Amino acid sequence: MKFDEPLPEGARVRVRRDPDFGPGPWPTEPLGTVDLHELVSTMQGPERTYWIMFDEPQRDADGDGPYASSQVLERYLEPADD
Repeated sequence: MKFDEPLPEGARVRVRRDPDFGPGPWPTEPLGTVDLHELVSTMQGPERTYWIMFDEPQRDADGDGPYASSQVLERYLEPADD
């Protein structure tokens, strides 16, 4: 998902799986809170990333972790329904 404006600090989000990359990057599609954002260069061009503080520690698609937070590309985020 691409947002018109950066998500504000404290925004509640769900981290979605990548439909083209198996279960990645976060297979359980966790809920979390935006801590901060920045603009990075990707193969698709500039893209926002957000530091997400997970509600519960998470393991990534490789089984590494658990992680309390992670940097996540904007395309994997959607507003949380909670």
